[in-house]
Amino acid sequence: MGHTDKPPGLWPKALFLLEFHQAVQRKYPMNKTLPRLALAALAMPALTLGALADTSASAPAPVIDNTWVSVRDIQLAPGMAGPALTHAGDYAVLYISGGKVQSNGVTTAHEAGSASFGHGGTVSDTAVDGPVHEVVIDLKDAPSGSVPNTTGLPNGFPRPGSKKVFENSRVIVWNYTWLPGKPTPMHFHDKNVVVVYAGNGPLKGVSPDGKEVVNNYKAGEIRFNTANRAHYEVLTEGEQSAVMMELK
Repeated sequence: MGHTDKPPGLWPKALFLLEFHQAVQRKYPMNKTLPRLALAALAMPALTLGALADTSASAPAPVIDNTWVSVRDIQLAPGMAGPALTHAGDYAVLYISGGKVQSNGVTTAHEAGSASFGHGGTVSDTAVDGPVHEVVIDLKDAPSGSVPNTTGLPNGFPRPGSKKVFENSRVIVWNYTWLPGKPTPMHFHDKNVVVVYAGNGPLKGVSPDGKEVVNNYKAGEIRFNTANRAHYEVLTEGEQSAVMMELK
């Protein structure tokens, strides 16, 4: 047949289709192999999507996990659902930076330094307007660890300049801002406490016997301090404040 400039047709010739069909039959018997290949191809996307779903729903590992509490540090981005957290019992949420948060379909405005309390269930939070920093604390079924204060010193809370933001039968949540060069009163910590620092500034602690310890805390740092301690603190430079949750 001579050369022609006519473009090829949209579909191949019937003879080619027949030859291709016969070749496929010889290589992949229709009654067994092709159905198996088709099922495998369909199953792969389903498995992949399932794996992705499991990963996105997983909760972050606790940053503190001890006899009394399990603490998770949650950074919420606007419009993106946070991890689904399942709570076996009582839990508290400390809002280190505030904003509107949608929690299981209900939107609430939380101020920086505030707290909320709940019991049981699975909860996923979403920041509405801007980023929100939450610290989620699950309370375990254990004695609180508080001790009697027989020192004659005032307790760590209340103290001048402190602000209570929440209290119930299990916890007290309060805020405090240290001022440069101004020491706190010498005080006694009768309760275990979760502390979330919001500034960048070193605190010098001085015990009744004069021993000094300097801790260079950073914004977002989370600590668990046990009861039965006495000291005063002074901010040596920079700025420092904290949200504290004591176990009653």
